[in-house]
Amino acid sequence: MRWLCVVLSAAVMACSALAQEDAWKALRVFEGNWQGSTSGKPGEGSTTREYRFELNGHFLYQRDRSVYQPQVAGRQAVVHEDFGMLSYDRDLKKVVWRQFHSEGLVNEYTLDAASADGKSFEFVTTRIENLPGFRAKKLYRVVTDGEIEETFLLAPPGKDFEVYTVAHLKRVK
Repeated sequence: MRWLCVVLSAAVMACSALAQEDAWKALRVFEGNWQGSTSGKPGEGSTTREYRFELNGHFLYQRDRSVYQPQVAGRQAVVHEDFGMLSYDRDLKKVVWRQFHSEGLVNEYTLDAASADGKSFEFVTTRIENLPGFRAKKLYRVVTDGEIEETFLLAPPGKDFEVYTVAHLKRVK
């Protein structure tokens, strides 16, 4: 009986590790440093991104810095920064992304859809801390191994999603 418990436990752990590895396999395309342009409601700007695996590959760290040119003469550029951690939730069987913003917001996303070819991903918020009733969505399209497009959509309470920003990023070598 003890032998059977050991075998079953090992099988469950192996399946969990395999499911997590499969999730990371698709997301490895993001690993590295990126830079590019961004445009949308805050205006036109530039952006940099970093993605790296941490803590024995169990978490994917993300950092973003976007600088938007002033939309009104005499004003300063708008700087947005955020960082986050992506993890694999074995109970949900989903990747979860907790993202902390310089404006004091915390977005909690789940990876709700990924194309079979690994070329597109859809993250949808399950909760936004400090912005009640709002929802957000991040859509990623892998253009090439060295180029991605991110569309960030936002929905105020009771409204549909609208594009807030679009970023075009190229891998920095």
